[in-house]
Amino acid sequence: MRLVAVTGGIASGKSTVGKRLAELGAIVIDADVLAREVVEPGTAGLAAIEQAFGASVISADGTLNRPALGAIIFADADKREQLNAITHPAIWARARELFDAAAAEDPDAVLVYDVPLLAEAKGDRHKSFDLVVVVDADIQTRVDRMVELRGMSRAEAEGRLRAQASDADRLKLADLVIDANGSLDHTLEQTDALWRELRAH
Repeated sequence: MRLVAVTGGIASGKSTVGKRLAELGAIVIDADVLAREVVEPGTAGLAAIEQAFGASVISADGTLNRPALGAIIFADADKREQLNAITHPAIWARARELFDAAAAEDPDAVLVYDVPLLAEAKGDRHKSFDLVVVVDADIQTRVDRMVELRGMSRAEAEGRLRAQASDADRLKLADLVIDANGSLDHTLEQTDALWRELRAH
């Protein structure tokens, strides 16, 4: 099994690369999906978040109130670290379970972990992978995408970028960089070339 991390900052094009690899035959595990799983009602993760941040981050139906939590963590780096300390270990534990299950089912699988916050993870998490792919786009391109595609204000988009690891920190982890500044076709061509390389091993 080949275990590949695909990471990139918000609006970099990371999800586009992950989706393409899935179309080509990779098993893709999305860290954002796992992040929702580990804070569902009844989980230890949600209980820990309520204890750390108060009842205001829990909706009336018992689910996580994401906008309320987002307002807290995007305004305060220490609070963001506190949240990451709760969620990251739980997400990683669940990811490892899924990796092991996929490897048992198909020892020749190419397994892709679509993970936005790899550079923010504590320790040497990136060394768990056979290959780390960073999808990179410049800050202005990403701000424009967030404004045009996600309806954010420019200030909100810039705040989200500041809340993530720097591009330099992310690129330090890269075994391979996909340049997503250009057209969609250019990004997909690079992804297809990556797939050919992965299947050749």
